[in-house]
Amino acid sequence: MSELISHLVANSSAVNQRKAGVVLSGVVSGLLARLEIMAMSELTPVSVEDYVNIQRLINRYADAVIHRNGVQWGSCWTDEAVWDLGGGRLVEGKEAILKLWYAAMGGISSVVQTVHNGDAWIGASANEATGRWAISERMRRANGDSGILLAHYDDAYAKVNGQWLFTRRFLQVHYGGPADLSANFTNDKEQLIARGIVADV
Repeated sequence: MSELISHLVANSSAVNQRKAGVVLSGVVSGLLARLEIMAMSELTPVSVEDYVNIQRLINRYADAVIHRNGVQWGSCWTDEAVWDLGGGRLVEGKEAILKLWYAAMGGISSVVQTVHNGDAWIGASANEATGRWAISERMRRANGDSGILLAHYDDAYAKVNGQWLFTRRFLQVHYGGPADLSANFTNDKEQLIARGIVADV
């Protein structure tokens, strides 16, 4: 799915291509700065109640991918959300995000997204938080090819009318390719640091 999305992103007028030296939007630069400056252990976790509700958001998102439910998937985002697919490629606004998602899903016949470990931390206010969640996807594309995605999302959330929603999802791909893992991984120390992830081993 990540390869298909990358292709769509590269050719989509709805995507804002960011070049080196250009200032990213406030929510993007703010989240990256927090992740670069602080180790995860120095962030303050959200309350148990907020964690459970954010986890439900993450699970609802994955469930919508599996069941190809665009209405449910779209309900996970704020209107002004940003979907960051890496490499400075941003899709801005729920309408544009949904348009890209529907196009991407059209190129996939079946996909299962699984959520693994994750955490969430207190943001700048009681109605803001950030998080990181590991995911995997097993998929069969419309052309018959199969593959897997191993990745994590760096997230920003806002509580809107008592419900946590995504204001930003930043996809960090660690592997995307054949199920036999014959493609290259992208999470060695140097590549992680280049992507703004704290890595010291």
